[in-house]
Amino acid sequence: MSYLEYSVKYVPSGLRKVLYLNWPLAFLIVAVACIGFLMLYSVAGGSYSPWADTQIKRFAVGFVLMLVIAMVPIWFWRNMALLAYAGTVLLLVAVEFTGATGGGAQRWIDLGFMRLQPSEAMKIALVLLLAAYYDWLPIQKTSRPFWVLLPIVIILVPTALVLSQPDLGTAVLLLTAGGIMMFLAGVHWAYFATVLAGIGGLVTAVFLSRGTDWQLLKDYQYRRIDTFLDPSSDPLGAGYHITQSKIALGSGGWGGRGFMQGTQSRLNFLPEKHTDFIFTTLAEEFGFLGAISLLVLYGLIIVFCITSALSNRDRFSSLLILGVATTFFLFFAVNMSMVMGLAPVVGVPLPLVSYGGSAMLILLIGFGLVQSAHVHRLR
Repeated sequence: MSYLEYSVKYVPSGLRKVLYLNWPLAFLIVAVACIGFLMLYSVAGGSYSPWADTQIKRFAVGFVLMLVIAMVPIWFWRNMALLAYAGTVLLLVAVEFTGATGGGAQRWIDLGFMRLQPSEAMKIALVLLLAAYYDWLPIQKTSRPFWVLLPIVIILVPTALVLSQPDLGTAVLLLTAGGIMMFLAGVHWAYFATVLAGIGGLVTAVFLSRGTDWQLLKDYQYRRIDTFLDPSSDPLGAGYHITQSKIALGSGGWGGRGFMQGTQSRLNFLPEKHTDFIFTTLAEEFGFLGAISLLVLYGLIIVFCITSALSNRDRFSSLLILGVATTFFLFFAVNMSMVMGLAPVVGVPLPLVSYGGSAMLILLIGFGLVQSAHVHRLR
């Protein structure tokens, strides 16, 4: 008797769902989170407080929440998509009036026991609604103009609210993830070619207008572009963060300086060493081999998500899994590009590694939806 036949015949239905979980994916998530705990312990100078112990507790809560979500039938989450999206939009509106401020930005709602960042929740709510929309929409209507306009509005509403906080990094992630979801759903490539051509034309116009009577940006905005392209032009000002980040990355070499031996982080040269720039601490202490090992773990998470999506016979489930995988990929791709100077510093955390409650909990909720789709794929 095969394992599947035995579980169907003898194992209670509740326990059977646990057996059907994508356990390799779960173990990979735990492995990446443990790397995060280790690095938070290191940047605190060999102490669990103030970051590592809090992060461990948050992950434990989030992991249990992921398992609970996985046990709920996937059709339930499909029916909750519109409510989740609408509720998160209302929270984004509430941030505009009653949101807590930090670092010059108004992005959080203070719940007392934690500060919730609704823009993080929108990353999953948007994917959930777009997956439900394209599951409902007949495939032959996917590329018709009216049915393309509606998801564009769905994407632009939260993006505009997030931009007003201001949070450029999250806004870019929402736009990109939404566009990829539309592409995966089968929207004709001509729409994307038109958008990319428009973006290319706009960027060209911005550079050509500099110093003319029709200059499109302010002088200080052009200086920010100059700093991004050449951080050494202002090493103690706008280019300080990325300059120190590159020093930390380069000083790690192949094998790193050793655990808790990174000079850039230990001597506080590295900015935001426990959040946005934690990858540079990892690279300095464990070198290229440590950095590429984390990247391999991230890649395996993406592979297991894609495999699960391809084996799923339900359109909503497949799109949902691919959407969560896309969001996860954008998280670490943008963060790593940012700390290496390949992209502007926009404040995107390294998933499951950077310190932060909202980002970790929302990401684990997303993986809970992936697990739910995987567990109930045989329905």
